[in-house]
Amino acid sequence: MSNVPDQLRYRDSHEWVDPTQDISPVGITDHAQAELTDVVFVDLPKLGSVTAGQQVCVIESVKAASDIYAPVSGEIVEVNDALNAEPGLINTDPYGAGWIFKMKLSSPDEAASLMDAAAYQVHIG
Repeated sequence: MSNVPDQLRYRDSHEWVDPTQDISPVGITDHAQAELTDVVFVDLPKLGSVTAGQQVCVIESVKAASDIYAPVSGEIVEVNDALNAEPGLINTDPYGAGWIFKMKLSSPDEAASLMDAAAYQVHIG
């Protein structure tokens, strides 16, 4: 069973955000990294404003390339440069050291429209 932290909110495309933080890390879920298998490259997003659902970057694994979407609207204020040297952090620690970018949320309430942990568990079966 995948690890699905309770405090996070989830998009159906498997990105997560922590609406309890003013500047939240964003990444992909444990389920998503397991489906992708070994992540070999991350095309990190550019800093700046994004809208919810906007494609912001790409993760490449040995199996496939996957688009990554902004889970909510806001501003990307930081990217995880450690992924340039060690993209596998997404596999080993998807909710910790494997975060992809950090964003300042335009409206923390917007995250309420995303799935909570229980709904995401149902979504991934």
